[in-house]
Amino acid sequence: MPISDFLKETINDCMTNKAESLNGRIAMVGMLALMVTYLATGDIIPGVF
Repeated sequence: MPISDFLKETINDCMTNKAESLNGRIAMVGMLALMVTYLATGDIIPGVF
């Protein structure tokens, strides 16, 4: 069985396509916020790193 078939089965058993899509969007918003914060302050987490 190719790896892609295994991944499709694993994802579809745990989450619906809508939940998977929402999860990806939220992750991208988090990454965007991280990059904007880094560009604005020069720190990954201002005051910590």
